[in-house]
Amino acid sequence: MSLSVEKITAHIGARVHGVDPADELSGETIAAIRIALTEHKALVFDAPTLDAAGQERFAARFGPLTAAHPTVPGGETPQVLDVDGEVNKANEWHTDVTFVVNPPAISTLRSIVVPSYGGETLIANSAAAYESLPERLRDWADTLWAVHTNVYDYAEPRPVRKAAEAAYRAIFESTPYETSHPVVRVHPETGERGLFIGGFVRGIEGLSTTESRDVLRLLQAHVTKPEHVLRWSWRPGQLLVFDNRITQHYAIDNYDDQPRKLSRVTVAGDVPVSVGGERSRSIIGDSSHYSVVADPWREVAA
Repeated sequence: MSLSVEKITAHIGARVHGVDPADELSGETIAAIRIALTEHKALVFDAPTLDAAGQERFAARFGPLTAAHPTVPGGETPQVLDVDGEVNKANEWHTDVTFVVNPPAISTLRSIVVPSYGGETLIANSAAAYESLPERLRDWADTLWAVHTNVYDYAEPRPVRKAAEAAYRAIFESTPYETSHPVVRVHPETGERGLFIGGFVRGIEGLSTTESRDVLRLLQAHVTKPEHVLRWSWRPGQLLVFDNRITQHYAIDNYDDQPRKLSRVTVAGDVPVSVGGERSRSIIGDSSHYSVVADPWREVAA
């Protein structure tokens, strides 16, 4: 096996060399990638020949796939979500699909068209963020729960939306979902604790709107400290894989009106568990059509 891992920053991110995700990979190679992902939280591969079918095959080696999205239809296949800057700019920190009871465990992003400048993706290590909190604040955060929903404008408010953006938002919110998740989630594989918040959070349970905003602003500031963040500048034909259970990400809207097109395929996840061992609970919406509740790290037969 020729796989090698090159660390990018102290707290998050690594480049994987000697592996082409388009190839038929051995169980040994998949196991090594799993280990690297738990350690570095985000991995970057060069994948110049990878297409939508290949992205699905690669992602499926880590567990059953979700549908593209609970409300937004798939692109080339029902499992592929088109990430097109023309219709959707997710320029706010978030973790994918946290408004359902079992958000994806792993997200994969494939670059198709990238702008000549800008358009980077930021990935933050929420475990490092948790560890950077003062001890008393960590202890309090361990007890908090938050409501996440898709009927919430997690992007920066804009006076006027383009027609395509407005249409996308209408589809995104067409079926409402609400879920109660622990603010501190225990990673099922490593036991690490991470701040499980982000842009889909409507509020902290038991706190007023103003109090929630202040608490979330404080916790988010720790998630997005520069030393916790990987800033990835895309080239065409790359694959970014990140552990959705212990990261947040942000697509920077700094490329004017240039085209920016990626595709996303996600791996089904488990129901988050709090420090006290309680599981997340669905409040509104049945997402069973979107994802099974799965062990995303089990090896899938080739």
